[in-house]
Amino acid sequence: MSHHVRRLLLVLAAAAFLFLGLAGPAAAHGFTSVVYAHVTADGDGPLRTELKLEYDLLVVSAADAGSDDPLFRAGTDAFENGDARARAAALDAHRETVVDYVTRRFSVATGGTGCEPAPVGGFRMGTEEGVPYALLALDWTCAGHGTGDHEIRSTLFPDPEGYVKGTKTIVTYDVDGLTGSAALDSGHPSFPISQSWPERFWEFFRLGAEHLLTGTDHILFLLALIAGSRRPREIVLAATAFTLAHSVTFLLAALGLVDVPAGLVEPVIALSIAVVAGWHLWRLRGGGAQVMELRAPGESRFALDRAGWTRLGVVFCFGLVHGLGFAGALGIEASWSWTLLWSLLVFNIGIEAVQLGFIAVLFPLLLLLGRRSPRAARWVTGALSAGVAAMGLAWFVQRVTGS
Repeated sequence: MSHHVRRLLLVLAAAAFLFLGLAGPAAAHGFTSVVYAHVTADGDGPLRTELKLEYDLLVVSAADAGSDDPLFRAGTDAFENGDARARAAALDAHRETVVDYVTRRFSVATGGTGCEPAPVGGFRMGTEEGVPYALLALDWTCAGHGTGDHEIRSTLFPDPEGYVKGTKTIVTYDVDGLTGSAALDSGHPSFPISQSWPERFWEFFRLGAEHLLTGTDHILFLLALIAGSRRPREIVLAATAFTLAHSVTFLLAALGLVDVPAGLVEPVIALSIAVVAGWHLWRLRGGGAQVMELRAPGESRFALDRAGWTRLGVVFCFGLVHGLGFAGALGIEASWSWTLLWSLLVFNIGIEAVQLGFIAVLFPLLLLLGRRSPRAARWVTGALSAGVAAMGLAWFVQRVTGS
């Protein structure tokens, strides 16, 4: 084996094991939270925000911030008993603590001056992706109420609290004739309602890119696709099948036309990682010739035989499930609008940009290694696939058992 091949092999192996070593269950979807905010105003009346907050997270965060142990006990008991009325009653009984927690971390300002919040009615209960959520309506009185100069800011459930990481606040608004959507997080905690459409779309592009970068399970699936593709046309077709599939279900789910419980989606995503990685390991057992070539001459203009088409079918089916996972991260619930549709599309483009970036960087390296030393390429892709398959199986068991 030449010096250059050994160096390339070392770099690829180190990158693979470093990534797998850092990848853990904490990077999967269950350790993040999404806040939903719908903002409305018309004329000279107060601006209203309707917030949806993950119930158990709201209870522990507000109780901790307000040193309110009775709230923690009553809220967690109601959560464990599955009683929606008891959950709302627990929040209403400790209304001051909960509202104080929320309004210190979610605010509205006009012309640089903060608006004064006032709760509207009591807490209501609902669900998002099968998870209990609390609904809180607030009216904001703003001095010098003007059109289009409102700024929304959210730092709810920040990382330093230690309960979740990477909380995102998805905002939809219809204020004085201005409509749109925005995505807030710790890096971008605020936005003006009067922002331009390129600024709005950039936020969703960034959100999509960051979701794939921080969604370890989706990255591992992509690595399994790359490791199992030995020719450029294979990775192009596999990536295209995955993109088409998850784009369809992502849009359908995000627009509320398809609703599949997260408790079913997440285990299947984990299983898909193990299956696609295991597919390459199964091919490896046949030796180099079968691994390096999926072509049956003259059988298809795309140069894939039955095994190749079967693999594409598997990738497409699992891509449908991954689309539900992407939609679960965004989870916008709003009436149909072209603004919402374009926001969803740009979010998806952000996902695709990162996906193509991974392929553009990693696949040429594996292709070069395969041409220099096919045996080394088999060892690298085999080790990578084995690690990915093991991680997928571990996550599958974890998500099925809830451990």
